[in-house]
Amino acid sequence: MRAMVYLACTQIPIRWNVAVFRTSTSYVQNLTEPCTHGAGMLQIHKVQSAARGFYSVSIRASGQPSKEMPPRKKLKPSANAKVEDYFAKPGVKEEEQSPKARARKPKPSASVKEEDERTEARVGKLGDKTVEAGPSDIEGRPPLSQGVHPGRIQNLKPGENKDGPVVYWMSRDHRSRDNWALLHAVHQAREKGVAVAVAFNLVESFLEARARHFGFMLRGLRVVEQNLKAVDIPFFLFRGKAEETIPAFVKKCNASLLVMDYSSLRIGKQWRKGICENVPPSVAVAEVDAHNVVPIWCASDKMEYGARTIRNKITKQLPDFLNEYPILENSGKSWKFGEPDAIDWDSLIADVTRIGAEVPEVTWCEAGEDAALEALSGKAKGFVNMRIKNYENRNDPSKPTGLSGLSPYLHYGHISAQRCALEARKFRKVHTKSVDAFLEELIVRGGLAENYCHYQPNYDNLKGAWGWAQESLRIHAKDKREWVYTEKELEEGKTHDKLWNAAQLEMVYYGKMHGFMRMYWAKKILEWTESPEEALRIAIYLNDKYELDGRDPNGYVGCMWSICGIHDQGWKERPVFGKIRYMNYNGCKRKFNIDGYVMNVNQMVAKTKQQLKEGTAGTTSSKPMAQGKSAPKM
Repeated sequence: MRAMVYLACTQIPIRWNVAVFRTSTSYVQNLTEPCTHGAGMLQIHKVQSAARGFYSVSIRASGQPSKEMPPRKKLKPSANAKVEDYFAKPGVKEEEQSPKARARKPKPSASVKEEDERTEARVGKLGDKTVEAGPSDIEGRPPLSQGVHPGRIQNLKPGENKDGPVVYWMSRDHRSRDNWALLHAVHQAREKGVAVAVAFNLVESFLEARARHFGFMLRGLRVVEQNLKAVDIPFFLFRGKAEETIPAFVKKCNASLLVMDYSSLRIGKQWRKGICENVPPSVAVAEVDAHNVVPIWCASDKMEYGARTIRNKITKQLPDFLNEYPILENSGKSWKFGEPDAIDWDSLIADVTRIGAEVPEVTWCEAGEDAALEALSGKAKGFVNMRIKNYENRNDPSKPTGLSGLSPYLHYGHISAQRCALEARKFRKVHTKSVDAFLEELIVRGGLAENYCHYQPNYDNLKGAWGWAQESLRIHAKDKREWVYTEKELEEGKTHDKLWNAAQLEMVYYGKMHGFMRMYWAKKILEWTESPEEALRIAIYLNDKYELDGRDPNGYVGCMWSICGIHDQGWKERPVFGKIRYMNYNGCKRKFNIDGYVMNVNQMVAKTKQQLKEGTAGTTSSKPMAQGKSAPKM
């Protein structure tokens, strides 16, 4: 075993089949980075593997991520129609393409079809199969003593202090339940026989976030504090720069380990880097991917071209990672390093939401992990219990009940994607197509967006597009536009297109645009602005300012797909768009009831304006649900 790992670390281009070694890029370092895992770590992995009955996997030595798109001849389209239909193909019909363009489109080979069939079979078994995790006396949950899958953990920095408490810096995943990063912190504290605490740092500004976003976030954190208090884990709230406040707190309490959750965005990487540099040398630092079902570094070691290139990589690892969570408990040791300052949440929320009040809070979506759990699986209006059967209509904007409505909760980490998948697969035998589509978008498409932002530093500008797209957009950048609108006109929804205006107003007043309309919305910004650079800037600005789930990998990839062709292919060349996929009003008209969608939005806007006039908008409450015997243990 040691010899095999040594070979992997030295990047010898050989492929091995290892019976009890999990797939994780944390075990296979880049060419310039030495392996940091010692013999002691190997023994731990071997013991855990034997206890859990892990599957045989393959480990392949890998180099640097690919920086350009793979050859076109190697890109085979999937034969799985329901997956490929996620992005409907409006605009350019097959018959509208030139004979040369039609001849250029690759056809699926027998091997690709066979692989897709195997993928579909794996997804189909998700509702029936889990990995045996060991005994548990609480709702069949695995014991906390089992720890967290080592593939989820990246050890960023070693430390010498073995006796200090463990601190979890909560940054992206704002929840006490179903949080692998928090569970890892508690497990490590138990192993060390020390106390554990949670810290959060509130920044003064975050990208284009306004009152809508800060209010929702703080209301959710209030629930987290109360739920942590119920299990005797202290919650500390700081204000300022995380690179300063978190290292200072770690030093003050003489911590032995700092655990951080994972984010693929540039700002999150900068924070984590700064914290690692500023914590005392005696403090070890670990990063845990608590956001993705399959950890980002396990799913792929490079930037993937599209869903068809990452799907099998993710699905084959689901038996390892898509497992039930342990119940959160404390470490068994009391915190003796100073009590947290009392937080006046009402005053704090009022103070923060005064900044950016031009984007007020929404009333339809109650913040917090308890509300998120109710939205997912509540008996009255829960998505999986009541509406998942309608998910096949998710691409019809005139039928809003086809959407899950979970994206704000997933964005703020009020609920985990893994919990959503675990609950949804219980209904697969009854609503097979809808559940399969939901799992595809939640796990595969969500993982693809994370993959792009993780490996592509230019995920929010034209440099992040493939070469063919950059060239095509450059060639057509000066093409004459029939309509040109300013940023202000677009923001106010004052264009000639009633469908586009409705989508923009839905985002401004409701805080969440229908998923299908986001594609049409962004593509029209490309068509109606003076350059691709300006179009992408405005699309990201508006998305981040108004969408409750903005400032997110899914949002950046959505804009990049619509305007720059990311995760897509070249289409029929046309003015302005070049080879970027085209969408138009008539194409939407053929797909859904435009007038019905516009009417629904207009009614919602009128209702919201009336609430704002009466002063009742932006008053969502998030009352904590007491944990204990009466609380749902999700």
